[in-house]
Amino acid sequence: MASPDGGDSLRKRRRRNRARLMLATVLTVVGLVAGALGVLLYELRPVTLRIAVGPQGSDDIKLIQALAQTFARDRSSVRLTPVVTDGATPSLGEWTKGNADLAVTRGDLDLPTDAQSVAILRKNVVTLWSVPGKSKKSGTVKSIADLAGRKVGVIGRTPANVKLLQVILSESGVAPDKVQTEQFATTAIAEMARDESLAAYLAVGPLDSKTTAEAIAATAKARGEPRFLPIDVGDSIAKKYPIYDSEEIPGSTFSTAPARPEDKVDTVSVNHLIIAKRALSSVTVAQLTRQIFAARQQLARELPTAGKIEAPDTDKAAALPAHRGAAAFIDGTERTFMERNSDYIWGLVVLLSGLGSAGAWFRSYVTRDERAASARMRDRALAMVAKARKANSLDELDHMQHEIDRIVRDMLDCYDDGAIDDLAPFNLVLDQFHNALVDRRKTLTMPSAGIAPSHPETVGIPGD
Repeated sequence: MASPDGGDSLRKRRRRNRARLMLATVLTVVGLVAGALGVLLYELRPVTLRIAVGPQGSDDIKLIQALAQTFARDRSSVRLTPVVTDGATPSLGEWTKGNADLAVTRGDLDLPTDAQSVAILRKNVVTLWSVPGKSKKSGTVKSIADLAGRKVGVIGRTPANVKLLQVILSESGVAPDKVQTEQFATTAIAEMARDESLAAYLAVGPLDSKTTAEAIAATAKARGEPRFLPIDVGDSIAKKYPIYDSEEIPGSTFSTAPARPEDKVDTVSVNHLIIAKRALSSVTVAQLTRQIFAARQQLARELPTAGKIEAPDTDKAAALPAHRGAAAFIDGTERTFMERNSDYIWGLVVLLSGLGSAGAWFRSYVTRDERAASARMRDRALAMVAKARKANSLDELDHMQHEIDRIVRDMLDCYDDGAIDDLAPFNLVLDQFHNALVDRRKTLTMPSAGIAPSHPETVGIPGD
């Protein structure tokens, strides 16, 4: 039999409320777990960067491929995929078009304003030499000043080599338009060596460049022992054009027998480096820089060019500043996971606080019917106290007792569900009902047992 307060209906509502609370709790937990996993997976996901490099078969290709294989084998967080080009200038073009995330190029090319350095792979030095003239009139070029009115063979098709020669001529006091130039591919060295119209040659490459050494040997064989022309204005060039540096070519760099050159020669250099766009993630670039320098010594055992990798200039005033990610690793200012995600963590704390408040409101909202029903049941129990004192039979008292039992059960369920926080007022009503029930039951049973109601005895005074 259902209680007058709708106990069965209340239990149904309670079950629905419990289901709602459970669903809301599950959805909240799932959302928080999904968010946390999302942040974690974002941090731990492997990132693959495309890097433009060339030409095919060059030392640059070999180095980048070795780095890519090392990163893949070690399951590093940053991977590399080479995009093969025909050289430094085409690599820059692919990078500018967005076909690559990184590029191996020269620092003296026309780099976009958002280009920043990640790592210096090597320094390319300028080697300038002449050969003996065929006649006294033509004479041998002994210095850069003697190049006026002469023709210089430039190794490499990139216009950057000609531009660099013009800078050297201009700073040395020679009008660039007074010197003719002709460019030769690296595969046309023999042809260049046989060209007797050339009075001098220029090559730009690392000190151990096979191309430069072969070109010097070929011209020596075809035209006579070379004379290396010092670039005495290296310091002034470096001050005026910060992209270049003053360098020296040690003696016997290109040959030991005979020694070529015989003694050190002043020159200038330009960096050959990996560049990235400013917008590329600093976290990704910092990790890539760490991986490059971690693999440098390991690769240098089999690939000597890896040992030449250097850190870029982290000075913000540098001609080509380091990417902020590379600078953070080099300067030791790289942020930890907690520092990078502090905003998200505090946001999560605020979200949890808000969810707690929202959960409390939602719990209060879905249990509002139970609170109203519990108040009605308490009032009904209080009304039954008066009825119990006026009951006319034991059956009526038993019926009231059963009804109170149902009310107690529903009240306890409401307490378990959080619809009510304190049972003390209800317990007070129950005590009153219990006392009224006991008193009335005693009253109803005394006549049937033939026992008269007790009255206080009159205490007599002795002698009366």
